[in-house]
Amino acid sequence: MNDSSLWIILQRMRLPFVVITVTYTIAMVGLILIPGIDDQGNAYQVSIFDAFYFVTYTATTIGYGEFPFPFTYEQKIWVSVSIYLTVLGWFYGIGALVSLLQDKLFLSEIAIARFKRSVSNIKEDFIIILGYNETTSEIIKIMIKAKMRVVVIEKDQIRADYLMLEGFIPQVPVLVKDAHNPISLEFAGIKSSNCKGVVSLFESDILNLRITLASKLLNPRVNVVVKSTTDEQTGNLHDVGADIVDNPFLIISYQIQMALNAPSLFKLENWLYETHKLDAKTFSIPDKNIIICGFGRLGKNLYNMFSDNDIFPTVIEIDKLKVEQALHDGVENIILGSAEDKFYLNKANVSDSNLVIVATQNDTTNLSIVSTIKKLNKDAIIIIRENEISDFSIFAHAKIDHIFIPEQILIHKTTNAISNPLSDRLIRLITTKDEQWGQSLLARLVKNININPLKYELNINKEESYEIYNYLLNEKNTLTLETLKSSRRDRKQFNNIIALLVVRDDQDILLPYSDLELKIDDKILFACDENAIDDLEYIANNAYEFHYITTGMEKKNYISFTK
Repeated sequence: MNDSSLWIILQRMRLPFVVITVTYTIAMVGLILIPGIDDQGNAYQVSIFDAFYFVTYTATTIGYGEFPFPFTYEQKIWVSVSIYLTVLGWFYGIGALVSLLQDKLFLSEIAIARFKRSVSNIKEDFIIILGYNETTSEIIKIMIKAKMRVVVIEKDQIRADYLMLEGFIPQVPVLVKDAHNPISLEFAGIKSSNCKGVVSLFESDILNLRITLASKLLNPRVNVVVKSTTDEQTGNLHDVGADIVDNPFLIISYQIQMALNAPSLFKLENWLYETHKLDAKTFSIPDKNIIICGFGRLGKNLYNMFSDNDIFPTVIEIDKLKVEQALHDGVENIILGSAEDKFYLNKANVSDSNLVIVATQNDTTNLSIVSTIKKLNKDAIIIIRENEISDFSIFAHAKIDHIFIPEQILIHKTTNAISNPLSDRLIRLITTKDEQWGQSLLARLVKNININPLKYELNINKEESYEIYNYLLNEKNTLTLETLKSSRRDRKQFNNIIALLVVRDDQDILLPYSDLELKIDDKILFACDENAIDDLEYIANNAYEFHYITTGMEKKNYISFTK
């Protein structure tokens, strides 16, 4: 049955309804059969309607009086019996109803029905987020700011209640069920044309893999953003169709590698993630005398990255099994011990180290290690891993050179991939470039725009750029990137704008030339200022502004550019 709550009501209230019906019937039949006397002293029979009316207000203890005439003793005796009989029937029915309203299964079905109605009422694009915690809470806030609706599936009722208390506007529907259940995903609207993505950032790689499989089976077109913690799992997730795989430990390794080999690229990436301006100072990475404290998932990725660059750090790890595995994998310079103990830090020559990366899974331990390091070497660059976002204020006051927060990296990566897909694509492209390329683009952005350019994505389609789309429908018409850079106040002047990326037929055109001819379905990423964004929006969708930009003449009457 589609409406489970209605089915439960019919099933649980069937017997109470029968009991009330039977008691009413007995009471009514007695009143009808027992003769009465009217005000003239004549005998009469109570009608069916009068009997029903009297029993109705008597059974509910309202008691308006005898009706339609004063009762005989026989009728009064029967009415007395009927009162006890029908009141008991009502007590039983009301008790059953109260029990139903407290039934967890019934309340759950009511909540599901309410959730499904909320989802069906969403007419805008939305994403499904699986699980609610500090990380996904920040993602929800960023998505709402980007005008993207959000639906959440969370199996813990307490966490779901916390989400409701956040008071997100517009409302965020939440379903209290297991996220890996395909039925839950269906309830959340994964098959809807408005569903643009599913976000799964659980710690369990197996759970993330299962969710990816279920999501792609239910809707192959939906984008799946999923967390991974190992290279092997990343490959598995890509194999089953995951669109965006976030491995925060691998991302941290890439970022430190960029800081080592191409700091300009690191600045560009931070700007694209909207965490720093282009003139922000970056930490420098030395190429020798490096210590890594902790050889977990992050420590391994960091060591592999350094060794690929012919740099071999000293590792301190307290877990004997991890040390044995590391030695088996060819890691030679590893020390078994606690990095909190200055004995083991001295054994690793911390006094001569240029860089110490503190990468254990415990924030208290990490802060303790930093305190010890500062006592032994005040000049060493310190990079620390922060595991809990809630500890940010503590870490910020610890005077550490750089803090990496895996959860914050997940937030930036996920929101960027969903709300700024071209920006996310550009980040992947720049990681393949060198420092010279990065310096050139960095200088160009600062010179032509400012130290914190805005990003603007323009899709050449009917919905987002109506006038450009109609113009290009005519194969005789051509339009270049340079035209879009023109100022709508004076077409001979150009706005502060740089085209960073054009995606055409899933092919990337990085830093395209201004004479590139645009085509329908092109996706363009610009770096620009506010004035340029205003002009682009007007040119793309306003017939008069577009006509002026393309012809140089003012347009008095609207004429479409369609064929």
